[in-house]
Amino acid sequence: MESQIGLYKTELIKPRGPWRSLADVELATAEWVAWFNTTRLHSAIGHLPAEEFEAIYYAQHHPNEALAINR
Repeated sequence: MESQIGLYKTELIKPRGPWRSLADVELATAEWVAWFNTTRLHSAIGHLPAEEFEAIYYAQHHPNEALAINR
């Protein structure tokens, strides 16, 4: 979890600050989490977005259950 918080701070909080309000931080955080899961390539999982890796995993391990990716 510590490395996740470090990424969050390095990729979002520090570069886009100073922040005007908590609401601005909350909105930016939601956008960052969506980007992190659907677009950002993760080297630990074969340079795929987390959402795509998860879809492949479930297709291989649960072939009778459909998992839709929102793109």
